[in-house]
Amino acid sequence: MTEHLDQPPHRPAGIVTRAIAAVIDLGVVLAIIGMTYLGLALVRLLYSPQNFRFPEPAFLASATVTLTVSVVYLTGCWVTTGRTVGAVAMGLRVVTAKGRLLRLPRAAVRAVLCVLFAVGLLWAAVDPRRRSLQDIVLQTRVVYDWRKESSELIG
Repeated sequence: MTEHLDQPPHRPAGIVTRAIAAVIDLGVVLAIIGMTYLGLALVRLLYSPQNFRFPEPAFLASATVTLTVSVVYLTGCWVTTGRTVGAVAMGLRVVTAKGRLLRLPRAAVRAVLCVLFAVGLLWAAVDPRRRSLQDIVLQTRVVYDWRKESSELIG
């Protein structure tokens, strides 16, 4: 689905809006991990109720799961609609420089860079075009877009 060319161009999102969206997304990731943990605890309880104890995950395992869930969540959202839960709440969308949805390889690399090098997102505060380092390297943009549907082309 394409937008009409006479619609106004989408403005780049500012650092405050992007930061609020990121905090919301962090909450979503933590909720997913928490529900997974509770699900594992429930399975453990059903399997052996007499010997039940809550799982005590190791730090390395917890960190690995958190990073993996974060990357999968961001990648999936950006490939399908260009929007995470935080982006929907703040009216944002991640698109290519040409305004198209990201394809899987670019979305995955962007997700890895955003998760492992989150400080690069702060560059949007000083860049005149409001781009993070990840946006500059991968030629992506985060724009204001309040439409519900995803489209292949944004103004």
